[in-house]
Amino acid sequence: MKFLKNRTVLGIVCIVLALIICFAITPLFNASKSSTMKIIRIKNDMKIGQEITQKDVEAVEVGAYNMPTEVMQKSEDVVGKHAAMEMIKGEYILPTKISDTPASENAYLYGLTGEKRAISITIPSFAGGLSGKLISGDIVSVIAVDYKEKGETVVPEELQYVEVIAVTDSKGNDDETVTVKPDGEEEVELPETVTLLVSPVQANILAELEAEGEIHVALVYRGTAENAQKFISAQAKLLEELTSEDEKESNAAQGAAQETKLQSEATEKEPESEKPEIESVVIIPEISTETTAETDKTDETEVIANG
Repeated sequence: MKFLKNRTVLGIVCIVLALIICFAITPLFNASKSSTMKIIRIKNDMKIGQEITQKDVEAVEVGAYNMPTEVMQKSEDVVGKHAAMEMIKGEYILPTKISDTPASENAYLYGLTGEKRAISITIPSFAGGLSGKLISGDIVSVIAVDYKEKGETVVPEELQYVEVIAVTDSKGNDDETVTVKPDGEEEVELPETVTLLVSPVQANILAELEAEGEIHVALVYRGTAENAQKFISAQAKLLEELTSEDEKESNAAQGAAQETKLQSEATEKEPESEKPEIESVVIIPEISTETTAETDKTDETEVIANG
C-alpha cells in the first residue's frame, strides 16, 4: 500500500477514474435518459369496474428512464379489461390496475345477461331477514303477508325458490364489507335490503309486494352451487307451467271476448223493432189460434146438442 502514498501514482489513478466516468459511465447514463418507449395510458377518467374500450386509451412515446418494466405497451392487452381501481386521464397502466373481470364490488351485477333481473326488497324487521344471517348464494322463499289483500299469508308459487345475490345495509355496503370505527373496532350494520336474482315475472310480483304488502324471507337451502341450481331449475319449470296456463286462459278470454263482440255486432245490424215483433208473432198467435179453435169446437158441439 506504499504506492498509494506516492502522490504521482495517486494522481494518475484519479485521472484514470475521471476519464472512465466522463467517457464511459456518463454517456451510458445520458443514453438511458434519452431513450424512449411506447406505452399505453388512460385517455379518459375510469371508475372501478368500468370496461376499458379503445376510446379510453391512447399510445404515446415517453422517456424510458425510471419507467416500470411491467407498464402496458400494447392496446390489445388493455382493451376489454376492467378497471381494478380508479384511474385518471394521463395515467399509465400497470397490470395491477386492470382485471379480466369486474371489480369484486357489485361484481354480481356485471353478470346479468338480460334474461334475469336483480331486484332489492326491503327487510321490514330484523326477524324478517333471517336475523341478518342471509348470505349470497342462499336459496330462499318469499312469504307475503296479506297477499293481494285477501287476509292470507302465503308463499306465491312464483317465489318459492329464489337466489340471494346480495345483502345490503342502510349505508349501501354489502354483507362482505367490513367497516372499521376510528377506535379500531369493527362497526356492525344490520341488513336493510336483500337483492334477489329473478325473472321479469318474479320481479313484477316482488315490486307489488314491496309497495303493498309485508315481506318475510325464509331460508330454503345453503350449500353447493350445484344443489342450489336444482332449486332454481325447479322454480323455472314451474314458471313455465304457470306462464303456459296464463296464456291458455288469456287466449280463451280473448276468444270469448271476440265471440261476444261478433254477436254484439250482429245484433246491432238487426233492426231493434223486429225482435219484439217476431216474438209476438211466434208465441202469441199460436196460443190464441189454438184457444180460438177449441172455443169454436165447443160452441159447435153445444149447438148440435141443442139441435
